[in-house]
Amino acid sequence: MNDTDKKIFLNIKKIIVYVVSISLSILSILPFWIMLMNATRSTTAIQQSISLLPSTFLRSNWEALTGKGFNAIRGFMNSSIIAFGATFLSIYFSTLTAYGLTTYEFKGKKIIFGFIIGIIMIPTQLNLIGFYQFMLKLGLTNSYIPLIIPAIASPSTVFFMRQYLVANMPFEIIESGRIDGAGEFRIFNTMTLPIMKPAIATMSIFSIVGSWNNFLTPLTLLTNEKKYTLPLMIQMLKGDIYKTEYGGIYLGISLTILPLLLIYFSLSKYIIRGVAMGGVKG
Repeated sequence: MNDTDKKIFLNIKKIIVYVVSISLSILSILPFWIMLMNATRSTTAIQQSISLLPSTFLRSNWEALTGKGFNAIRGFMNSSIIAFGATFLSIYFSTLTAYGLTTYEFKGKKIIFGFIIGIIMIPTQLNLIGFYQFMLKLGLTNSYIPLIIPAIASPSTVFFMRQYLVANMPFEIIESGRIDGAGEFRIFNTMTLPIMKPAIATMSIFSIVGSWNNFLTPLTLLTNEKKYTLPLMIQMLKGDIYKTEYGGIYLGISLTILPLLLIYFSLSKYIIRGVAMGGVKG
């Protein structure tokens, strides 16, 4: 194969890669776009066909949505308190646990790490009934506490943080900090956490999305509608016998998803930076 044939082959290969990448991107974005467009369309139009262009029923859908008792501000505040509270506890204490498992040598270390990996394989739904009964005895139903505090024990986050520390943490910095007389918490807070920014950003997105979209646990623990999260409010948007306001429901779903998209785009630069760092070190 001469140079001309190689160039033609490489160009064809690039074209195929670009076509496949663009097609996959369109397939990923299209459902979100249709959802946003349906938020501006009437129920009749939604039932008749799919449209990629906005319509003029946004205000009508908003009135239909609020007329069914949908309080977007209250739902947003409830979801934010739970999602950001759980994310903070999950990220900080999971990173602290990963730091201990990585920088200290002690008996049973591998057993503890294996136990953490084993917990990852257990579905949350299996212990939901027992968890509810426990919270009921403690009088913590209809409270944000059982939706936030358990995030301290997040085995998947511990596993991810531990793997990131092993691959990217320069342990000489920790030793130099100890030699200079810095305490472990100071080393962790001032030296380890800044290095962990890409991993923290990545797991923050997963944690926020998981807590924000969590439906089963809040449904089990919350009965006071004033404490409902946005997913619960969307689920409760039931139409009457003769008509369901699909436009209003799509608008409610859009309002639920938009904050997650904003969070993702605000943290994506740290994720890209972490991937780039990993590529350079590899």
